[in-house]
Amino acid sequence: MAYSVKDVIHWFLSKEEMSPKKLQKLLYYSYAWFLTLQNESVEELENRLFDEKFEAWVHGPVIYTVYDDYRHQGYRPINRYEGQIPAFDDETEDVLNQVWEVYGHFTGNELESISHQEDPWIKAREGYSALERCNVEINDESIFEYYIQRVEYEDE
Repeated sequence: MAYSVKDVIHWFLSKEEMSPKKLQKLLYYSYAWFLTLQNESVEELENRLFDEKFEAWVHGPVIYTVYDDYRHQGYRPINRYEGQIPAFDDETEDVLNQVWEVYGHFTGNELESISHQEDPWIKAREGYSALERCNVEINDESIFEYYIQRVEYEDE
């Protein structure tokens, strides 16, 4: 069962205020790690954190609807979420907490830089120059294949 992207947004924003760029990258990493850890193989990618897809924009992975919701913020931080924190099952909560522990201390610009060194974003932007607008979708297979190597590497 996929959650709503809004629930994941509220979960991250309950931690601290943050720039729209940082939020987008945290959404990307939570999606990527959930996809990788909650599926057995690249042939069976049925478990997704949420249904929205990421596009390979100049500044890294972006969900267009989330961009649209927060574009008025510009570079200003989005206020901390003070409402009811969404409830997730234990495995999902674990993935979100791990993503927060690993990536939460980085700025949006630092997370952009990290995503620019990873294959899913690089492959989706093939044929585009560094500053050229691109809305090619980063596919789930590319995400899974890249991050599963990191899981297997860390298990050794």
